[in-house]
Amino acid sequence: MAQTKIGIIGGSGIYEIEGLEDARWVTVDSPWGAPSDEILTGRLDGVELAFLPRHGRGHYLSPTDVPYRANIDALKRLGVTDVISISACGSFREELAPGDFVIVDQFIDRTFARDKSFFGTGCVAHVSMAHPTCSRLGDACEAAAKAAGITVHRGGTYLAMEGPQFSSLAESKMYRDQWGADVIGMTNMPEAKLAREAELCYASVAMITDYDSWHPDHGEVDVTQIIATLTGNAEKGREKVRRLPALLGAERAPCPQGCDHALEFAVMTAPEKRDADLVAKLDAVAGRVLG
Repeated sequence: MAQTKIGIIGGSGIYEIEGLEDARWVTVDSPWGAPSDEILTGRLDGVELAFLPRHGRGHYLSPTDVPYRANIDALKRLGVTDVISISACGSFREELAPGDFVIVDQFIDRTFARDKSFFGTGCVAHVSMAHPTCSRLGDACEAAAKAAGITVHRGGTYLAMEGPQFSSLAESKMYRDQWGADVIGMTNMPEAKLAREAELCYASVAMITDYDSWHPDHGEVDVTQIIATLTGNAEKGREKVRRLPALLGAERAPCPQGCDHALEFAVMTAPEKRDADLVAKLDAVAGRVLG
């Protein structure tokens, strides 16, 4: 049976994980460029774990400039099997209050300035994104949050905007009232799409920091409020992460949802038409099917 290796993509407050054994920062080379930062690796309760600061230590990368392809490729090269994204988000729902966590299960992608696929001319592939997150990982994230005493909501639609500016009032109302989104953020796309292409199970945990700009009693987004809520959420996030290894276990069965075989029938380009240079770059992501 395969071994579980958990990959955490998150902010600077999360990687200070108490009890992480043999912790060390490692450099991973990727043909897709440099990842956001070195990756913190170690063992937690006997389970391998890798943490990648999405914006780099010190938060120097904007959401648009995060090297999403390199990040996912680097985690795959390290042997990560399950990716859990932890990110700050605004809320479109009164009941999703600042300080709460939401286990996201759907996305609306409104980003436009990012490379969204490992595939392209010379090797075309189409993966399904009907159910973009892994329900098994979602179960573990929900259980870990509840065990940590966190108010957690299961299910929600994440509107991914380009940023780095926050929404206008008109946009906020449209996303909430007409499009039915529940939370809004800037970083889970194309991250979730790339994780699916890399045949990695992916779960998204939204840490609510504010009510965006739609709420009549809260007005526009206040960065000082966001930072204050983030500080409180960081410890919650660390406690949730500490509980994940025991829930997922060291031995890993195949994903019942099929995330780990997402490329099974996805590659469309005939072998003789494939671009050799692109195929070489896909060795970690798609080596299982490209051989």
